[in-house]
Amino acid sequence: MGQKSVRREGTRPSVPHARERGWDDDLHGAGTATGAGGAPDVPGEASDGAGPAGGRAARRRGGDGGGTDTGTGAGGAAGRAAARKRAKKAGKRKALRWSAIAMSVLILGTAGAGYLYYQHLNDNIRSGGRAGGESGVKKAAPNALGDTPLNILLIGSDSRNDEKNIKLGGGRNDKDRKPLADVQMLLHVSADRQNASLISIPRDTVVRIPQCKSEDGRETFPATDNQPINTSLQRGGPGCTLTTWESLTGVYIDHWMMVDFAGVVAMADEVGGVPVCVNTGVWDKSTAMQKGGSGLKLPAGTTDVKGEQALQWLRTRHAFGSDQARAKAQHMYLNGMLKRLQEQNAWTDTGRLMGLAETGTRSLQVSDEISTVAKLFELGMQLKNVKVDRLSTITIPTKEYPQRPNEWLEPVKSSSDKIWGMLRDDVAMDKNGGKAQAKPTATGSPEPKKTAAAPASLAVTVINGTDGNDEPAVEGRAKKIATALQEKGFTQATSSPDGKPSKGTVVAYPKSGGEQARADAESVAAALGLPAATVRGDDKVTGITLVVGADWREGTAYEKPKQEAGDLPEGADDKVGCMDVYSVYKWDGKS
Repeated sequence: MGQKSVRREGTRPSVPHARERGWDDDLHGAGTATGAGGAPDVPGEASDGAGPAGGRAARRRGGDGGGTDTGTGAGGAAGRAAARKRAKKAGKRKALRWSAIAMSVLILGTAGAGYLYYQHLNDNIRSGGRAGGESGVKKAAPNALGDTPLNILLIGSDSRNDEKNIKLGGGRNDKDRKPLADVQMLLHVSADRQNASLISIPRDTVVRIPQCKSEDGRETFPATDNQPINTSLQRGGPGCTLTTWESLTGVYIDHWMMVDFAGVVAMADEVGGVPVCVNTGVWDKSTAMQKGGSGLKLPAGTTDVKGEQALQWLRTRHAFGSDQARAKAQHMYLNGMLKRLQEQNAWTDTGRLMGLAETGTRSLQVSDEISTVAKLFELGMQLKNVKVDRLSTITIPTKEYPQRPNEWLEPVKSSSDKIWGMLRDDVAMDKNGGKAQAKPTATGSPEPKKTAAAPASLAVTVINGTDGNDEPAVEGRAKKIATALQEKGFTQATSSPDGKPSKGTVVAYPKSGGEQARADAESVAAALGLPAATVRGDDKVTGITLVVGADWREGTAYEKPKQEAGDLPEGADDKVGCMDVYSVYKWDGKS
């Protein structure tokens, strides 16, 4: 279709179209285009001028055709009154038209500036690969409403890579040293987005660090069992720290975020300070017995910390007594930050949001899949509905590491296993989550569920993964479960000679098989008493694959460990109103 095939073919289409939209015809050269001599060609209205169109319109209304102010008689007076009314109306209309044009220009200009600012924020963001190695952990299966938990690893780096960080953190001699991950917290947000938890591991806790590649892919670091978790950052960057956490917990971690000394200070300044509390005055100074200290100096009670003081709070260890106590203080700080953001309506106040966006994008380094402003904003919106009283703060219970008892720690296995199990099953860490909240049900008719194929027609491979919790594998476990499946009619079930350590039991099916493959896998799970949440689609399997995990080391009928909301191991819940101060570091507020 040619350009002239549109409405009003053969004329300048923009002129009458603009008139219909209420814009000023003079701006479009209406007189030239239509031969109207500048008069608006609108039924029932005429120009005050004497042009041909004006005269014809006046005669139709019974006027003298001249439209002059000197006309006499009723027709002339009426004509003049009508003219004044039309002029007034036209003036208002013209003002509105100009306003519309001005607004359009403003919107276009703002949109352009907005785009440039958006690009500017995107350019601020530094990012890196999500994972530094292979943990074998898969994303949790969605619940009945299609929702999955959100897990974000928060990392505090002790980098001294620039003058600003050296000024704040000291250690000029460490400028060229690879940074350590001195703060590590896993933020878990429940699938229903109603509760969240922050789980810390003290920096000197020895865990298994899996094989990782450097961030540029040129160097491979072998797995190690005798190094503290903070060294994972030196063995492949934040992606390696994420892979270490996945291997330790069996929990899929969606993203990581890392901030250095300068970033902590900038974020605290942006929100105007974060409330923290100490039971007595504190001064974390160097002593005869313990050199160093953060320099934190606060009176008793609650103080809004910002700037360097915020950094000192997060770094204080000696005055609070231990790494575990420092994690407690860091959790208090993050609780205060969330509360302050909610008080400031940070997710809806444009001014606050822009300030936070500018500061946040400069302060954070993030994993690649959230390396745009849009993705970070979307992530932030997932947190806005979590109430502060539904945010649990937890530190993994630890004990002394036998080989270096005065320096390093190791997790208390029974306690950490319970916490990791609650995370994998998305069990609320707070007792307020004991009762599930009602959710709206979907409308419309759901698609009919696929019927599983006959058990005898399904090939099932069983793999022994019972060594997934750093315990020896249970000998013959895969064969025992394969036999149990055969007795239940899955005659093609076989055991694999190869093992695959797994924290939890998983029934995987090929994603390419769609709903039919899922239904078949669910029938295998049901035969053994496994919950539906253990069934997952996997691109890497070619048939139904059952990995018997460390959570099922005995028996042929699976019994799910009982998990209740808020049922945390002793000493794990570390939320306090105010921090205690070790006697040597108490401050009277005077000296």
